[in-house]
Amino acid sequence: MLEINHISKTFNPGTVNEKTALSGLTLRLDEGEFVTIVGSNGAGKSTLFNAIAGDFYVDEGSITLAGEDLTYLPAYRRSRRMGRLFQDPMRGTAPHMTIEENLALAYLRTAKQQRAFFSRVSRRDKEFFREQLSRLDMGLEDRMHQPVGLLSGGQRQALTLLMATMVPPRLLLLDEHTAALDPGTADKVLRLTREIVSESGITCLMITHNMKNALELGSRTLMMDGGRIVLDIGGTERQGLTVDDLLARFRAGAGKDLDNDRILLS
Repeated sequence: MLEINHISKTFNPGTVNEKTALSGLTLRLDEGEFVTIVGSNGAGKSTLFNAIAGDFYVDEGSITLAGEDLTYLPAYRRSRRMGRLFQDPMRGTAPHMTIEENLALAYLRTAKQQRAFFSRVSRRDKEFFREQLSRLDMGLEDRMHQPVGLLSGGQRQALTLLMATMVPPRLLLLDEHTAALDPGTADKVLRLTREIVSESGITCLMITHNMKNALELGSRTLMMDGGRIVLDIGGTERQGLTVDDLLARFRAGAGKDLDNDRILLS
């Protein structure tokens, strides 16, 4: 489904602020695969997501999704093929628009007809929105005409998850999408994530600082350091691994200990 071949990206080349964020990174995901990613700050995790989403063009290498070369496709064209959630619950929704209007935008964004944005959602579409909202178990189906800006962070993140997946994307990018939520809400959003990804068979990449979640969610775990993947483990080899095992594997792959307190204390 996703093929990333030897991509590299250096910011501010030739200056004192030169930073190599991705270094010859190669990654392949099968259709329906759910992969978690762990790494310290500056390891290249979010930069990898930005490269996939088209926030910038890579200096070298190629990115292919479902057989289509995305390497030089602009971000707005890629957005029809993938969904993305950020750490900040305020991103991903329009606060001054209603819940229904936000859902309509997300729904029409994936439509293939050229004039989709000038279409109107039907009564049947609105009933579909209501059904989708009810699965969040947050009472949002009865608040469809309220502005999204009135929702809590957890409610907005759950809504954003729904907007990104109600028309299943080819690829779902989750960039620490529960990190800013309280533990109870984070668990609920993670449960919804697991259910939605499993039911729709969505190919998914999820960045997390929680080592336990990295081992429990999905079927494969990557660890990054210095803009490259230093550990790629899945299947039976991943089963039964503890956090200490994962840290030892990182040490062997990166040649150093993981020194991020946020990860170690999570």
